[in-house]
Amino acid sequence: MSNTRIVIALLLLLSGNHVKAQFNTVSCPGNRYKATVENPTRTTNETEATPESITSENEKSVPDKVSLSSADTKKEEQVARYLSVCYPLSHIKINSPYGYRKDPFTGKRKFHNGIDLHARSAKIFAMMQGRVIAVGQDKVSGKYVTLQHGGFTVSYCHLSRVSASKGQIVKAGDIVGITGNTGRSTGEHLHITIRQKGEYINPKIFIDYIHSVQESCVMALAHML
Repeated sequence: MSNTRIVIALLLLLSGNHVKAQFNTVSCPGNRYKATVENPTRTTNETEATPESITSENEKSVPDKVSLSSADTKKEEQVARYLSVCYPLSHIKINSPYGYRKDPFTGKRKFHNGIDLHARSAKIFAMMQGRVIAVGQDKVSGKYVTLQHGGFTVSYCHLSRVSASKGQIVKAGDIVGITGNTGRSTGEHLHITIRQKGEYINPKIFIDYIHSVQESCVMALAHML
């Protein structure tokens, strides 16, 4: 068995079933909905929040560092970093990306403010540590739950059930809902939107970040064996 496969098996034991999501290929859509992103480039500064700035705070709390050897400490740090993020679903397939597209209801060109993930009654996981700031239902989003992660707010929409309550503190991998087909929807899927400072950003930034973190952790742990 290769070192990478051993690491994967160990991480599954350490963290539970939701980690299965972390090793699936993220697939993007074909031509179902053609989307183009036309948001103006925003200037950023050094204090602007990034997904890494949120998870780096969680990684500081590795238990019993003093009693661990240098090698063990490094392993614990990599495991903690790996577990500080989680894909929102066990299988990631993007049906419709972020950007302008043909609206499936009207056929007119309209901005799609998030991404749509393929899902069938699937558990929805918090992508990182945060707090539930809103739970509700409306005609467009259907049942939804919104999480605050530092300077980002993440909303999961069209749910069949919400499994979290307002004010609840969540960590990466906690179940916050079940996918569904409520609200303005042409079929069951998970619609994810992310805002930073009140403006929509492409949720694939988070997906790519999670992939990058977990891939680097698996490789680092494999080299320690």
